[in-house]
Amino acid sequence: MADRVTVIGWDGSPLTDAARGALGAATLVAGAAHHLALPEVPPTAERIRLGSVALAARRIAGHRGTAVVLADGDPGFFGVVRTLRAPEFGLEVEVVPAVSSVAAAFARAGMPWDDAQVVVAHKRTLRRAVNVCRAHTKVAVLTAPGAGPAELGLLLDGVHRTFVICEELGTDREQVTVVTSDKAADHTWRDPNVVIVIGGRPGAGEDGGWIAGRDPAAGPRGWTQPAEAYDGVLGEGETELLRAAQLARLGPRLGDLVWDIGCGSGAFTAEAARSGAAVIAVDRDPDACARTEAAARRFGVQAQVVLGEAPHTLENLPEPDVVRVGGGGAAVVDAVADRRPQRIVTHAATRDAAELIGRGLTEHGYRVECALLQSVQLDTRAWTETERSVAFLLTGELGRDETPR
Repeated sequence: MADRVTVIGWDGSPLTDAARGALGAATLVAGAAHHLALPEVPPTAERIRLGSVALAARRIAGHRGTAVVLADGDPGFFGVVRTLRAPEFGLEVEVVPAVSSVAAAFARAGMPWDDAQVVVAHKRTLRRAVNVCRAHTKVAVLTAPGAGPAELGLLLDGVHRTFVICEELGTDREQVTVVTSDKAADHTWRDPNVVIVIGGRPGAGEDGGWIAGRDPAAGPRGWTQPAEAYDGVLGEGETELLRAAQLARLGPRLGDLVWDIGCGSGAFTAEAARSGAAVIAVDRDPDACARTEAAARRFGVQAQVVLGEAPHTLENLPEPDVVRVGGGGAAVVDAVADRRPQRIVTHAATRDAAELIGRGLTEHGYRVECALLQSVQLDTRAWTETERSVAFLLTGELGRDETPR
């Protein structure tokens, strides 16, 4: 095992005395090509070109001597420190930090970043990173080959964003470019790069505050809001308690894409978006689309609203994680199930309609649950009934052996 392992962050600035001292004593140095070309790297040291950090860690663990790992930016922030410290390698490391590439990117752009979401995009997480960019007004994306600015722009189709693309930060080839998201695929970008994604309407609590990123507690308390928050216009199947049950069943979260089909008043769209998920709302009624856009503005959340009739409109939408079907019946639910979201919720007014939907979900391989929900609103001044609602709530969930995308 290596006698000593030092991880040195590199941001293009001159190395500190501590970094130079560690490099001078190194018998093994791991890093990217531009790190290994630094004049401070001892000519007699064994050199490892970093590709797979796990493979490099395995070689370092078997090395007898003093090892140094060079990494761009702060190696403790989405960096190599986590892998090197994994129990399977048994390495204890000392870290010489540097300015993170995210901090450097925002500095080049002259922008604060305490209110930004930070995500890592590679081929496996690209779709989730794009969903965060859909749902939030300021996101820093640490990219990878095959999951860079061009891919981000293509997957953000229909959502306008501005990209600040920072290429090869800290090197003499550093370049900062500002383009709109629809133009990002027209260029070839150099790795490594950081993309700052900006756009959308200002959200609640995005004026700086007490927590980094988006304040999850911004806005009014409660998963759902009363009808008065939506100008008193709630359609059939949009009662507050039914929406609360639907949200609880779906559990939308950061990185998810939610479809709200038959968005009506926009209440469910706004409430799902408050969870941090990206939401696409669909309705054939222009007035419903306008109400949904107004609800999103009122609560300071991002939502893409699509005017069109399901199921035909759904064909060109990106893949969802969870879906609420507020209208359209069994035919729309079947079309949604063909896209294999992890969960689907809908409601029915009668048992026959519920059984028809349930059979369709079962045939698509979903595990189906159904509950009869009855709610009664009372006027607490006289404790008299003011409103009664009855609905069958159906949930379809894919089996655990299905791998989420």
